Amino acid sequence: MTPHQRKIAAIVSRLLEWYPRNARDLPWRQTTDPYGVFVSEIMLQQTQVKMVLGYWNRWMRSLPTLSALAKASPQRIHKLWEGLGYYTRVRNMQRAARMMVKEHAGKVPSKLDELLALPGIGRYTAGAICSIAFDQPAPILDANIIRVLARLYGIGSDPRQAKAKTELWRISQELVQRASSMNGRSGVCSQFNQSLMELGALLCTRKAPRCDLCPLARVCFAHQEDRVADLPALAKRPKPTARWFAAFVVEDKGRFLVRQRPAKGINGSLWEFPNVEIHRKANMKKAARVVLGASARSIERFCTIRHSITRYRITLDVFKVQTNLAGKPSRSGARWLTQAQARRLPFTGAHKKILWMRGSERLPTTVH
Repeated sequence: MTPHQRKIAAIVSRLLEWYPRNARDLPWRQTTDPYGVFVSEIMLQQTQVKMVLGYWNRWMRSLPTLSALAKASPQRIHKLWEGLGYYTRVRNMQRAARMMVKEHAGKVPSKLDELLALPGIGRYTAGAICSIAFDQPAPILDANIIRVLARLYGIGSDPRQAKAKTELWRISQELVQRASSMNGRSGVCSQFNQSLMELGALLCTRKAPRCDLCPLARVCFAHQEDRVADLPALAKRPKPTARWFAAFVVEDKGRFLVRQRPAKGINGSLWEFPNVEIHRKANMKKAARVVLGASARSIERFCTIRHSITRYRITLDVFKVQTNLAGKPSRSGARWLTQAQARRLPFTGAHKKILWMRGSERLPTTVH
């Protein structure tokens, strides 16, 4: 056995021993239902586990099968997803469910190429479903695993570049293939791939990694060479861009004005208060007139909400506005709704905060 083969064997055996004693108790790990795995993997794309926990449980209670997802209304799936972000994921998930109902007899396919043909499923997600739901030796590579493998093997180039990424995929394939060759262990591919993810999430973290507790410290290049802080060698991302928006809360007889975003684009089909992007020192009465199509008789600051979308750092100033609008809005797509009616609709994350704060006697100046 070569040194490389011995290292592969050591990594696999030590992680398979470590994982059962240290794995977090996550609800999607308690099911062998491929649909439950499919839902969890879509939700976990670019989203932390702690955020997904409640969403996955609610989703599986409300839409427990592929058929239920395929038949659900857009409003229902968006409401269940409300606050989880990256809403293209949920629309693609429903499109994929409809294809699986039509083309795969209502079942999640077990073949990698068939999964890759579905909307919203890339190489990582397909590999995760194949290995976790069907115990196949399919490699996976997410941010946690990239960090683990870059440190284990001393990969010094940016893992987002093609050459380094190809090498990381090769190593991941070799590791899970080795795991699959271990006779007499049920679910070994599933356990091994999840052990790689778990190691990156719990010990081999981006900051303050716990090398003293790591089962792979003795075979880790970065630990042995004191280069843990240097790897992976990610190129610096561009500085975030600041943007400012103004939103307007217009009330009339216990109802207020809201509108639905276009189906395509960021936060497609979600609801929001009328708003517009502004210069930092814009005239708010003029901005309100442009957005609402009516002059503001009075305008009062309500609160400020700060949030982030991708590389943007957004400041949303919210104002209560009195106008001569009544009954029918002058802007297409806008509706007058009571608070109870609006709460049944899926709102964007920032505007949901406005909805729930509306009417409060004690409003924070700034909300994050």
